[in-house]
Amino acid sequence: MSAGEAEQMEAPLVPPPLERVFDQASVQTAIQENDLEQIGVRPRLIPYFKELWQRRSFIQVLASSKAEAENQNTYLGQIWALVSPTINASVYVLIFGFLLNVGRAGIENTIAFIVVGVFMFRFFERSVMAGAHSLNKNMNLVRSVNFPRAVLPAAGVLAELMILGPALVVMCVISYASGFLPMSGKVTIDAYWLLLLPAIFLLWLFSTGCAFMVARWVAMTPDLDNLLPHFLRILMYASGVIFSVERYLGQYSWGWLLEYQPVAVYLYLVRSSILNEPAYTPDATMWLFGAVWAVLFGVIGFLIFWGGEEKYGRD
Repeated sequence: MSAGEAEQMEAPLVPPPLERVFDQASVQTAIQENDLEQIGVRPRLIPYFKELWQRRSFIQVLASSKAEAENQNTYLGQIWALVSPTINASVYVLIFGFLLNVGRAGIENTIAFIVVGVFMFRFFERSVMAGAHSLNKNMNLVRSVNFPRAVLPAAGVLAELMILGPALVVMCVISYASGFLPMSGKVTIDAYWLLLLPAIFLLWLFSTGCAFMVARWVAMTPDLDNLLPHFLRILMYASGVIFSVERYLGQYSWGWLLEYQPVAVYLYLVRSSILNEPAYTPDATMWLFGAVWAVLFGVIGFLIFWGGEEKYGRD
């Protein structure tokens, strides 16, 4: 017997591959019994929303962990959530309120006016940026676990809302205390302060819708992440954060567009709740616009994000 024949006799015999044939009926039965879903396809809208609602506890936990992780490696820790917007507002008050006198035109209490605008816009700005980074910064989670991706931008905005809670107290205290200064109008505590809660709720819903939109757009085109801060900066000046839109732009035929654009509307609602500015009195029309913008952007933003669900983590 030759060496080649010996090697052939010692080599194990490999059986032919089994041919598994499944009929369509057995496949459908397995899908129904095990509640299986096809991967790589967009889920249906209603089941997708129901699954997202079932994950609301996970959204809360994820948002809470994000809020607690904010500034955890600094000496002041969570105090920065109060110090940072306060310093930011102080700079705008000093420059635009006193040095340039821009923020004082048509406003009785410049300090409270700018502080409220800066605190509220900062929440919106951070919410949008949280949505923009929600997928890219959690790509390992997106690619390894099956869950509605809408959880991530929703949790990002909810985390900013949790951070905003203590900041609202600081904002209200500064606004009220500024009324005791001789050059500022009085800020009184009355029943209108209760309107602050629904105003914040509408702003949160609107911000969540915007976060859904930018989350998909940045995931599809990462270069937009570099343009987004510049757009938000332009939006800040176009929303009356540090000056009255009506005073400076109301004279133009297109000025009303900026007065009733969403961010300006929510700033109006918050200011009319806690300030005594004659130009910012409680207005039912503004509340109607605020509700419409919140529902419109919330629904459209969710649909836009859902439209790219099957692509996240696979491009």
